[in-house]
Amino acid sequence: MKQAVLIIIVAAIALAAGIGVRRLSAPVMDARPSALVDFSLPDLSGTQRKASEWQGKILIINFWATWCPPCRKEIPEFIALQEQYADKGVQFIGIAIEDREPVSQYLETIKINYPILIGEDKGIELSQQLGNIINAVPFTVVVNPQHQIIHRQPGEFSRDQILAIIRPLMK
Repeated sequence: MKQAVLIIIVAAIALAAGIGVRRLSAPVMDARPSALVDFSLPDLSGTQRKASEWQGKILIINFWATWCPPCRKEIPEFIALQEQYADKGVQFIGIAIEDREPVSQYLETIKINYPILIGEDKGIELSQQLGNIINAVPFTVVVNPQHQIIHRQPGEFSRDQILAIIRPLMK
């Protein structure tokens, strides 16, 4: 009898923990858009790039790292979407949360057609400012043309998920 009660209690705790983790890792569609901070980070050449440079576009800002397999898995899809939807006002921006050297080496193996910024520790802080409360990598935010964050995506972001969010925003 005591063993059955113990099993039920453990199962209830496991269920509650599972639901909590699911909620934390689920994509978050904001009820109210929040303003994107006008951040500034260097690209590979050291040129500072500001978020305001892409004002009026649909931004898909992806925080990633070369050592992150899910990050590298997303990149080819992002490249294809950037090519397909650039003329519709869509702009992908990659923010590497590591040093310039490994990013530079990785970019020798793949041709990325959107800006890659070097975030290092500032990139981690920025991802947290933009809503990455669990410090997930990859972490992506979608910003509407009015420069408001309308979606936060911890973990992988599929083509279908992206299109469901950005199609209504396209010109």
